[in-house]
Amino acid sequence: MYLIAIAWIYVVLLMSIAEATNTTGTLLGALITFLLYGLLPLSVVLYIMRTPARKRAIKAKEKLEAEESQKTNHDGKNHDGKNNDSANRSVLPDASGHSASTATTASVTSVRKET
Repeated sequence: MYLIAIAWIYVVLLMSIAEATNTTGTLLGALITFLLYGLLPLSVVLYIMRTPARKRAIKAKEKLEAEESQKTNHDGKNHDGKNNDSANRSVLPDASGHSASTATTASVTSVRKET
């Protein structure tokens, strides 16, 4: 995969050099050629081709987190015997058990349609 990317960048670099050294070519045209024919499409292709590896990494991370959470028992203590209440809490913002009105300090007045 990377060999093709290196070869493509080499070809686009040579195209850019040819654009810059041509009698009717400009450096701006060479820069645009390099960016629009080389870096931009190549970055998109490499991003798409790396998708399976990113998904595998995410699944491996989730599996590791699941194994760590299974090591803790229901008493809130991990395998070392230390208290681990933060691991048992939900990461959701509304899981604190407080009502919604106590979550914010500023009050919001209701807006009604005038009749």
